[in-house]
Amino acid sequence: MTGCAVAPVLAGVATFRELAGLCERLSQTRSRRELARQVADFLGGLEPEEVRPAVRLLLGQAGHGGAVSGQTLWPVLLRIAGAAAPPDVWAGAVDFGEAVERLLAGRATPPELPALGLLEVEERVRALAAARGAGSRAEKKRLLADLFERLTPLEAKYVAKNLIREMRTGAAEGILLDALALIAGGDRAAVARAHMLEGDLTAVATLVLAHRGGPLPASTLAYFRPLRPMLAHTAESVTAALGTFGGRAGVEWKLDGARVQVHRRGDECRLYSRRLQDLTASLPDVVAELGHGLAAPAAILEGEVIAVDGAGRALPFQELMRRFRRIRDVGRIEREVPVRLYLFDALQAGDEPLIDRPYAERWAALERLRGALPAVARLVPAATAEGEAFSAAALADGFEGVMVKGLDAPYTPGVRGRGWLKVKRATTVDLVIIAADRGYGRRHGWLSNYHLAARDERTGRLEPVGKTFKGLTDAEFRAMTERLSALAIREEGPTVHVEPRIVVEVLFGDLQRSPTYPAGVALRFARIARVRDDKAPADADTVQHLHALLARQQAGAGGKG
Repeated sequence: MTGCAVAPVLAGVATFRELAGLCERLSQTRSRRELARQVADFLGGLEPEEVRPAVRLLLGQAGHGGAVSGQTLWPVLLRIAGAAAPPDVWAGAVDFGEAVERLLAGRATPPELPALGLLEVEERVRALAAARGAGSRAEKKRLLADLFERLTPLEAKYVAKNLIREMRTGAAEGILLDALALIAGGDRAAVARAHMLEGDLTAVATLVLAHRGGPLPASTLAYFRPLRPMLAHTAESVTAALGTFGGRAGVEWKLDGARVQVHRRGDECRLYSRRLQDLTASLPDVVAELGHGLAAPAAILEGEVIAVDGAGRALPFQELMRRFRRIRDVGRIEREVPVRLYLFDALQAGDEPLIDRPYAERWAALERLRGALPAVARLVPAATAEGEAFSAAALADGFEGVMVKGLDAPYTPGVRGRGWLKVKRATTVDLVIIAADRGYGRRHGWLSNYHLAARDERTGRLEPVGKTFKGLTDAEFRAMTERLSALAIREEGPTVHVEPRIVVEVLFGDLQRSPTYPAGVALRFARIARVRDDKAPADADTVQHLHALLARQQAGAGGKG
């Protein structure tokens, strides 16, 4: 390989070559403190306009929007590599990005390949998403070839990782927040608070770097800037959950639907998904209902949308997904799949933010604000038996279970806090499909044995925790095979590794310690309950959560002995 010297660049302009070098060092660093320090040093040297693209590129979010898949990119890279492409490029490669680096390592490159700036690389990546319609596939391949011809193998590795959103450097959101706290003089609480309210780490980074050396200005809620939803831990039973809160809790029915955040101010009303995507155009009937039903001219509320039949009975979650993100034939689908909104929280009333108020006060505010709109069924039990009976009624009516919420708990956006506990019919976890095995026998032609991964909250990496071929119908197997085939990035024998985009809810019998998986834990008797298209890989359950469930399981087994 011809060496690539770093070409001279304009003073003060950060290059993607520098960021790729940082990513490589991060991937070899295990100390959380050192990871944060390296990121802080890099971000601290950027110009204001470079901060947002740098954060997106570090997190692997520059290719957000599904611009290209690994299946589209790989043939382009093979043509660039030409005769220099090694036949065993995948042997020993830990991921798609490393395979890209190895593929291009033998290609002759100019001795002083000019380094591209961060802004230019992100603009080129975003141009891929803009290529749509007739001829878009050929245009994307042209744009990809033009970009990757200008990259060193190491740069190509991390651009590819951005395109398929699989960075694996160890610098996940938590590390970025630690780094920003270092820049902000160590005020981690202020940075975390800004992240909760801004909902966008690039905005927080811009804010921190603009005010370095001084206190961070307070962030506030804003209409039509959605918050990341508060998340819940699990509890074994209503009795156990109520005990956590000393009996001071409300119990709500847990609906089998999709969470939505409602922003209404005057005549404008918009709906956002738990992934912060705008759903307004897909749910015009819900928007209309909010427009004439709410008692307040301005409010930010949260609720659950479920699909219903002609008699108003809840339909399965998969029916609801036919409505989400639909932009064509909305009227027809609206008639075929009617939906209903049930509210369960109030985050702002007029200009008054409510997220720091206790849950009991927020519910009282919701009752004033919701007008004619329904809220989820709720009870504040005077005794544990009342709570258990309320939960049994929810299950008897076909709902998932209940949410138990501490009356004194604030709303913590994006945080899986202890203020909310979910009690479900069976233990399930949300995991990401990272690979699948080709089927045989009656499953020949399908990708039918799914490799499931949980997110390590310390590193952000997806770690395998089990496999399953159970839970889907034949039609669902065929549909999943089509989806995964489009996300394929490499094959090893019968195993097809895919971009980690699909989240599934998984039922399991129990957990066990695993000497095989790096996560140290594995599911037993797993089966897919449903596909969670409303969730992103970042919403998947964590390795740490699985270890907590395992500890609870072992404690229970010990108690029975």
